[in-house]
Amino acid sequence: MKPSPHPPSGPERPAPALPALPGRRGFLGGLLATAALAAAGPALATPARAAARPAPAPAPRATRPLLLGTYTSEAGGGTGIGTAAYDTATGAITPGSVITGVDNPSYLALHPSGSTVYAVAEQEAGAVTAVRLAPDGAYEVLGSRPTGGSGTTHLSVHPSGRWLLSANYGSGSVAVHPIAEDGALGERTDLVTHSSPPPGPGQGGPHAHQIVTAPDGGHVLAVDLGTDTVYTYALDESAGTLTEVSRAALAPGSGPRHLAFHPGGRSAYLACELDNTLVVCAYDPATGALTPGPGQSTGAGSGTSYPAQPVVTGDGAYVYLANRGPNSLTRYAVEDDGAALRLLDTVPVGGDWPRQLALSPDSSLLFAANQRSSTVTVFRVGPDGSLTAVGDPFPAPVAVCVLPLP
Repeated sequence: MKPSPHPPSGPERPAPALPALPGRRGFLGGLLATAALAAAGPALATPARAAARPAPAPAPRATRPLLLGTYTSEAGGGTGIGTAAYDTATGAITPGSVITGVDNPSYLALHPSGSTVYAVAEQEAGAVTAVRLAPDGAYEVLGSRPTGGSGTTHLSVHPSGRWLLSANYGSGSVAVHPIAEDGALGERTDLVTHSSPPPGPGQGGPHAHQIVTAPDGGHVLAVDLGTDTVYTYALDESAGTLTEVSRAALAPGSGPRHLAFHPGGRSAYLACELDNTLVVCAYDPATGALTPGPGQSTGAGSGTSYPAQPVVTGDGAYVYLANRGPNSLTRYAVEDDGAALRLLDTVPVGGDWPRQLALSPDSSLLFAANQRSSTVTVFRVGPDGSLTAVGDPFPAPVAVCVLPLP
């Protein structure tokens, strides 16, 4: 899902000389400024041996749907949610039509049933939109609901399929909406603003950047870049309300952005975009407490870098991180049942400003949405977790989210 000097997750600005909080579109000064590419090459970590995993059995060649998020109010942006198809064997992408009637869908999430996709409206008056998908490629926009905040930048569906969770970057708040049986959204049932602790140095205020349910299903975690805090909530699944049960403090000025859980459910990996680190966190499913460890290198070298998002392979063996600025992808080997990471290497992403990553459902392909080059690049994931670019970059206007469907 400015111009403050620091690049946000919304329309991004040129990198600052000193870290400062990224602004977002609309409420902090307009849309993405045309910026010169930070031309740092990929930085390579000291080579290390990766633990090989069994090669997946060859899957029958098929094509599967791919959805693309963009900004509709930006020059050169899209006109809605882009649709495409990808070849599960080769990774080749072919374009489709556009789902119109959806404003600024900068982040997308699929309902567990696979029949409905949800999009943020990342703008001053934040909103979330439901779109029903049909097997024949048809779609129906089911309507939008206001989130009660500004700059809605992330959303996720609770595993029960009954609640949509969203994060408002501009106002530093998180919201809950009920999901009807047909996938449509009801009126908001809760809105929680992060009023404490005080924002980090130069960060201006709270900036909720992500909200996601932990693998145990009992806790919801909200990552706030402005307060350098991850908040854990219990979700009342009858009333759709959030109650804070724990909070984890990150280093002042670190700017936590996005986290991804290990499938074992006791570790999570948190990208901190302001201090260019990846933090391994212990997670207690019984209490919802997240305990951050020290910040680790992103392998991005000495230049300015803003890590965007980590993803974890389905078997929990490897973690990948997108680095904006050096425009690279970092590969980590997962060790100690998820409790430790070992940096292996980096590879060029093949585009400019990799905003978001997604793995195919079987983790055989990695997709990168490159915002400033308006492309999606695709990588084959090897048995040792290595990344090999496949095909040419796929043109997608202001690509800020890519969602491969099962």
